[in-house]
This record gives sequence, C-alpha cells and structure tokens, in this order.
Amino acid sequence: MSDYLKLEKQGNTAIVTFNNPPAHTWTQQSLTDLRDLVLSLNEDKDVYALVLTGGGDKFFSAGADLNVFADGDKENARAMSDIFGEAFETLSNFRGVSIAAINGYAMGGGLEVALACDIRIAEAHAQMALPEATVGLLPCAGGTQNLQILVGEGWTKRMILCGERIKADKALAIGLVEEVVESGNGLEAAIALASKVANQSPVAVAACKQLVQKHRHMPLVEALPQERQAFVDLFDSEDQKEGVNAFLEKRKPVWQNK
Repeated sequence: MSDYLKLEKQGNTAIVTFNNPPAHTWTQQSLTDLRDLVLSLNEDKDVYALVLTGGGDKFFSAGADLNVFADGDKENARAMSDIFGEAFETLSNFRGVSIAAINGYAMGGGLEVALACDIRIAEAHAQMALPEATVGLLPCAGGTQNLQILVGEGWTKRMILCGERIKADKALAIGLVEEVVESGNGLEAAIALASKVANQSPVAVAACKQLVQKHRHMPLVEALPQERQAFVDLFDSEDQKEGVNAFLEKRKPVWQNK
C-alpha cells in the first residue's frame, strides 16, 4: 500500500496511477514505494503487464520536487539520485511488459520514468522535456542514457543541452513514443495493448525482453549466443510445451507462467 501510488488489476495487467497531486512529483518515499511495488509485482505470477499513468488529465509527472534540493545538501542529493536509480532501474528490469500512458506533462524525472518503460503511449496534449540543466542539475535517473537509446544522440542533445520541450506529435516522429492517441484515451489504449501480452507466454516474454535489452551493455557477438541458449532454455518451461501443443491442437493456450 502507498499514499503515492494507486494499484488496480485488470486481468493480467497491473495499473499504477501516480497520486501526488497536483503534479505527481517524486519524493524519496514515492520512489521507494515504486521500487518495492515493482518488486512485488515481479513475484505475482498472474501479472504479465504493467501500465503507469498520472492521476487527472494535466500531469503524467513533473519529476522531482525541487524543494528537496533547495538547501544544496550534497548527501541529500546522493540519497535522492540513488533511490531514483533504484526505482527506475527496477522498473526497467520488470519481468513483464511495462507501458507508460503519458496523459499530460512528463518533465524531468517524470519523463525518465516513462523512458524506463518498454513502451510509451502519449495523449495528444502531452508535452515532454528533460529541463534539469535549466536549474543547474542534470537527469540522474537514466535520462542521458535511455533517451539516447530511443531517439539518438542529436535529439538527446537538443532536449537536454538546449532544454527543448517537445509535443506528442514530435515525440512520435523522433521515436520517443510509439503511439499518440486522442486526449483522454491514453490509459484505455495502454490497457488494450497490455491485454495483448496475455496472449504470449509470460516465460517467453520475460526471456525476450532480457535479450532485447542486452544491447545496452553487451556487444552483439556476445548477445547472439545467449539468444540461442535462451531459446533452448525455454524447453525447461511448462509454457513451452503448452504453447506448442495448443497450436497443434488448434486451441488457445493456458499459460502457467512457469
């Protein structure tokens, strides 16, 4: 349970709504809650997908509350950067599929939590930025790295070094988000996409996700053999047997997530 995060489950999808109005800024407690929540969802075998969104229709998340850094305390800065990293890296490593339903402003750490997700769906009125350098800071929760993975070095430098704020249509054009929907439809679209995950073997999905993300820290020549080994390892799972036999028997598979 968390005062800052609302959890709902629909089928095999967990829906987490940020609940720190008005702008859903991050605090040490809310980041700790997010980390612990994702870890608990990892243990819930009935959860295949995770959708994150902001309460209301104006903010997804405005990032860190700058009041936390107003005193210039370096140890406080270290503690906050550490928990930002723990929370968003835990989210990035969620065994299932994570989808950000960006329903408004996603600024600083608010955009970084979306960058830590597997897929991003933005509503038409959403705006995104990493404006930390405008207040003498920098994105410390994966922003400098995860943004570059999605949009390349040029747009990463425009957004971080030039403080450029972009709207949803531009975010789609540069690959920052995978889909733009009408205002008010972001959560519905994210849940609909998440429901498709249940058609896949959750064991296979977890293995595929780990392989897709290996490029972040491993050269291709090392990742390819691991891909082949992971394929063979799936034959230790009950889902592999169920999936193949269900196809051959022309029926829908019943996944056990094991």
